[in-house]
Amino acid sequence: QVQLVESGGGLVPAGDSLRLSCAASGLTFSVYAMGWFRQAPGKEREFVAGISRISSRTTYADSVKGRFTISRDNAKNTVYLQMNSLKPEDTAVYYCAADSDARVDVGRGVSEYDEWGQGTQVTVNS
Repeated sequence: QVQLVESGGGLVPAGDSLRLSCAASGLTFSVYAMGWFRQAPGKEREFVAGISRISSRTTYADSVKGRFTISRDNAKNTVYLQMNSLKPEDTAVYYCAADSDARVDVGRGVSEYDEWGQGTQVTVNS
């Protein structure tokens, strides 16, 4: 079955960096657009970044643009999220997601993604 396993979360001070990884198995990784979402306590899950299947076109939430970078390695079935200049408001559980719909280059909505990981906690102290 499809598995998405996130890693790399942790507790860091404001201004620090983290690199999240998401290892995918049980799917043909290269035909999926991939996304990162996050959910803070008491808030809805929100889009962070997405990357398309082949062209690796990327899109970001305004709140992370210029600080976060999404990338993928199709040979390793892995998608990454490099997070720099972290802020306390970035604190959340971060989820990796996969979208198989070939009609969409890279989506930004929760409902557009078929498969989800279990999440990894990122906590940024002020």
